[in-house]
Amino acid sequence: MVSKQKAVIEHELLDDYEVGDFFIETPKRTILGKGIFMHVPAGEPHQNQMEGLTERVAGALKKAKEQGHPRPIVTGAVPFDNYRKPCLHVPESIQIVPSLQQEEREVSSSAPVTVNRLVSIPSPERYKQGVMQGIERIRSGELDKIVLSRSLEVSLNKPIDLPKLLRNLAYQNKHGYTFAASIEYGNQKISLIGASPELLVSRRGMYAIANPLAGSRPRSEDPVENQRRKEELLSSPKDLYEHAVVVEAVVKGLRPLLKTIEVPEKPSVVYTETMMHLSTVIKGELLNADISSLDLAIALQPTPAVCGAPTEKARQAIAEIEPFDRGFFTGTIGWCDAEGDGEWVVTIRCAEANGDSLRLFAGAGVVSESKPEEELAETGAKFQTMLRAMGIHTEQLKDI
Repeated sequence: MVSKQKAVIEHELLDDYEVGDFFIETPKRTILGKGIFMHVPAGEPHQNQMEGLTERVAGALKKAKEQGHPRPIVTGAVPFDNYRKPCLHVPESIQIVPSLQQEEREVSSSAPVTVNRLVSIPSPERYKQGVMQGIERIRSGELDKIVLSRSLEVSLNKPIDLPKLLRNLAYQNKHGYTFAASIEYGNQKISLIGASPELLVSRRGMYAIANPLAGSRPRSEDPVENQRRKEELLSSPKDLYEHAVVVEAVVKGLRPLLKTIEVPEKPSVVYTETMMHLSTVIKGELLNADISSLDLAIALQPTPAVCGAPTEKARQAIAEIEPFDRGFFTGTIGWCDAEGDGEWVVTIRCAEANGDSLRLFAGAGVVSESKPEEELAETGAKFQTMLRAMGIHTEQLKDI
């Protein structure tokens, strides 16, 4: 009986989602925010938008409460580039219910979708050249790691059914973080939607959890081959090094904010519908109660899992090698309440949707032992999360 009641709640939340709403489902809860009660003010133009962001968020939450909001929380997305404005606001209404990820759920069968146009930016060949540039910078000692990404620009024969896409992502994404939010580029509003496997950081009371992922393999439908790939991943010097760089950076970012910190000696493996990843769950107790979930997120974002190391040198190299603007891809999306509790997710396995057009993103971590053709294949495998949810089959797409 409890399961059926929960299913009704979940059904209603997903049925209530409309384009422009904030939605996130995590292993613990599902949140739907509708309308805008108050925007979080941006920082000064041409300034680092992360400076003073937590104070602006706290001010918006306080002001919303003073103006009669019964349960103010801030929701939205923070971009990869610290100088681009975040899209954060207090929704007019908030619904929060327990997560139903472990319930049996059926993905909707999608009507046939025709891909009218598909462009990879950069081209697969140019992406491999970019990976070689990254490897050369690593071998010269300039970088320890760099994450290089590409995008797929897809035009369909009809407008994208975002509520159905969100439902399919949520139903397929049994252990991760499914999200949708409205973002802005100038005066244009578009939808950011995705199913990330990676928690940047969460805070509940005096305790924080971060769960960096780095080092990946595509999943196979053959259980024997899947096991072989898992064992290969757990013993791969290249992937273990890539993962260790990320864990070290996360620990370094969190340590000044934590009284205690727990870090497992070895990573484990987590699965998505299409990938397997090396995973480390880092836990700790906050130094004081004034440190919010957003404080923790800003201390970590971007991690080497989506940028590289050292961070600023990697970020500069990305700007020089990648021929497109990441926007909110590899930023963070989530929520924070007036007590400082919240969850922030790494914005990957995502797309920007507008009408009949979709821009997908995928990246791969590059270290000195990387091979360009393998990194290209990894980005292609990561695109499948969104493509499958849309009902676009691989055979429709050539050379992605």
